[in-house]
Amino acid sequence: MRNFKDLLVWEKGHRLTLELYKVTRAFPKEELYGLTSQIRRAAASVGANLAEGCGRRSEGEFGRFLLIAMGSASELAYHLLLAHDLGFIKDAEYVRLDANLAEVRRMLTSLTLKVKSAAGTDGETES
Repeated sequence: MRNFKDLLVWEKGHRLTLELYKVTRAFPKEELYGLTSQIRRAAASVGANLAEGCGRRSEGEFGRFLLIAMGSASELAYHLLLAHDLGFIKDAEYVRLDANLAEVRRMLTSLTLKVKSAAGTDGETES
């Protein structure tokens, strides 16, 4: 069992989540239950899945939660693009947020490969 707070990828994802909560405060009020909520939930899901995976006993289980976190990060990438294209996020802010998210995604990929190697599996879990 790991402490999720010790993972640099969790720290970076958490900081990005906090930043996105601030950014989405400026979104139109009619988006509160739409895009604002989607961005916040996807961002928080990255950190939450890292935390949950750290609480699991096996490397395989941890790896599964890393993949779920990656899915949430990919969903977030689309929501940020959509918010930018709708004019809710300015160009420079979008570039910065997208770069931060890309770094988190790279770190998730790297950690997933390390865990997969340590578990001695191809990343698949039994159903």
